[in-house]
Amino acid sequence: MPTDDRGSRVSEATAGTPAVRVVTGDALERWDAEAVDVPGGHVFQSRAWAEHRAAGGWRPVHLAVGDARALALVRDWPFLPGGSAYLPRGPVGPGTPWVDGDGTGAAIGAALSAVATQLAAAGVDVLAADPEVAASDAGYAHRLRGAGFHAIAEVQPSRHRMALPLPSDGDAAAVLEGVAKATRQRIRRAERDEVCVVRWDTAPTELEGSVRGGEDAAGALERFYGLLRETGDRRGFTFAGPAEFIAWWRRAHAAGHLVYLEAREGSADGDVLGGLVLYRHGRRLSTAHSGDRAERRRDHPGAMHLLRWRAIELALAERRTEMDLGGVDVAGARRPPEPGEPTHGLYEHKRSFGAEWVQLVGAQERVVRPRRYAAGRAASKAARLLGRATGR
Repeated sequence: MPTDDRGSRVSEATAGTPAVRVVTGDALERWDAEAVDVPGGHVFQSRAWAEHRAAGGWRPVHLAVGDARALALVRDWPFLPGGSAYLPRGPVGPGTPWVDGDGTGAAIGAALSAVATQLAAAGVDVLAADPEVAASDAGYAHRLRGAGFHAIAEVQPSRHRMALPLPSDGDAAAVLEGVAKATRQRIRRAERDEVCVVRWDTAPTELEGSVRGGEDAAGALERFYGLLRETGDRRGFTFAGPAEFIAWWRRAHAAGHLVYLEAREGSADGDVLGGLVLYRHGRRLSTAHSGDRAERRRDHPGAMHLLRWRAIELALAERRTEMDLGGVDVAGARRPPEPGEPTHGLYEHKRSFGAEWVQLVGAQERVVRPRRYAAGRAASKAARLLGRATGR
């Protein structure tokens, strides 16, 4: 944890805002239970994500505002005082603020406003945040307007997402009944063709229809990165290098936040057909990444359908309230894809499982000191250019 004077000043309360405290020491042992596992929690608020970003030069600060939690990632300007901060998918708090009428959006907004005030007092010049809050939540919007926030381009790949509510009794048959007939047929065909689902997961949950991975998770995740890059090249997406992705996946897997499912032909030793990376957080499972081998689709057209169904079965077995199938945003549009657009096929694929479009507010930013912010951005750009020139 940071111990410099800038980090310590974050804990100084400012009149008129809810009390903010820095969480350190033994109290951090409870952090994931309070910021990841609770309804509304997110893996990007976890200690594993904090450690991963710290390795990349960010300074993590763990903050509590009442029942809300906020992991702030702070980066100091090079050569200058001040810096920037980002709350990835935070603050989070009890409840599900992306649900209309849930009533927790205003509380999240109040926590964000308080954190922004405290970070500004600690020298932060600009703060970005993108908690998952329903676009229709008037309480959250009101809080943010009063705190000087404005909308910005998304930091994460998608603003909105596709969600499948799950029954509290874990009734898989009832959920399968809501899946489109053609999708059910592909799932059954993959089962008849003996497509094997291999699972890398530290949780003890038993999942019928899958086998545990025998090799080390690192090797499986490296292999999946190759699938992801192939899929991205086909769809026009770009990705960071393998070191960035795989290092994070390994941390998340070790912490129990990540599940990797892989489809193989015939047996656990068969040809790899596709893979699916899931996050376990906020009383839901969330699709993070998927990739497959396009040349094998004709032989096994239901392989990815079977992977998604096994993910849903895992969520049901753990009595989770939602299966989050991830985003399908059209770049720059932030609405459901239309026929002919690149992600429309993926949108229809996820709808076929019964998933619904969840519209979220999106990323927000508060600029505290515009001049120092502009100078800091210029200094950061100069430092990057200097680093490239010197090979650092």
